[in-house]
Amino acid sequence: FSGLSGIGDLFATCNSIYSRKRNVGYRLGKGERLGSILKDMKMVAEGVNTTRVAYEVAMKLKVTMPITEQIFQLLFEGKEPYEAVKALMGRGKTHEIEDMAFKN
Repeated sequence: FSGLSGIGDLFATCNSIYSRKRNVGYRLGKGERLGSILKDMKMVAEGVNTTRVAYEVAMKLKVTMPITEQIFQLLFEGKEPYEAVKALMGRGKTHEIEDMAFKN
């Protein structure tokens, strides 16, 4: 999301009422199930299929991707949004990219 076009795309995706990704997330947060949401949509919300593929690749390569894992569980396993957020916020600290700044 580098540059003005990337920031603009990110802003529109997160805030526009016309954003398919935002629409899916908003409706999931309101308690609707994915099947019902997708049935009502006339266009594809790419993030749904992308989440499935990213999760499968992460599992195959044994890469830890906690956000992707929680979104996968929310979309495809019926996990409640509150529980997904709770699982993410309750995780213990692990090695993250920002830790690299403090190495000599």
